[in-house]
Amino acid sequence: MILKQLRISRQLSQEQLALMSGLNVRTIQRIESGQKPSLESLKCLASVLEVDVSTLNQEIFMIDKNTANWQNLPFWLKCCFSMNLLIAQPTRSIAKRVEILSHISGFLFCALGLVNQVALAGGLIMLTNAYLFYLLVWQGDKYGIWYESPEAKNT
Repeated sequence: MILKQLRISRQLSQEQLALMSGLNVRTIQRIESGQKPSLESLKCLASVLEVDVSTLNQEIFMIDKNTANWQNLPFWLKCCFSMNLLIAQPTRSIAKRVEILSHISGFLFCALGLVNQVALAGGLIMLTNAYLFYLLVWQGDKYGIWYESPEAKNT
């Protein structure tokens, strides 16, 4: 369940979310730790977070380093995925968002490069970063190293 990510993205504490949704703080904690919530609790949370109930039940995909697929990856590719660990929890959606953001900012900086050479260099670096993240997501899908988190399995 992506409740914690939605709560954090809206800069809400568990206490604030509980107050706004009319739920107990302990209920929020239980849901975030992977326990299955009631439909009423989901409706309250969805209303506060302004999302559909189905959005709250979305799966989270992360890297499973215990699989044979991970063990068989080339060393350079393991390094790329491990670098993603330094940024955040290595999920496919985060890698995809970084790729898209890098593309957008890269194109914008390249456009500014018509006026300033430094912006052009920055744009090329951002585009290179975008393509590296594209490769990361593509290789992750190809080798099947994303897995469903325990939180998503409990829903």
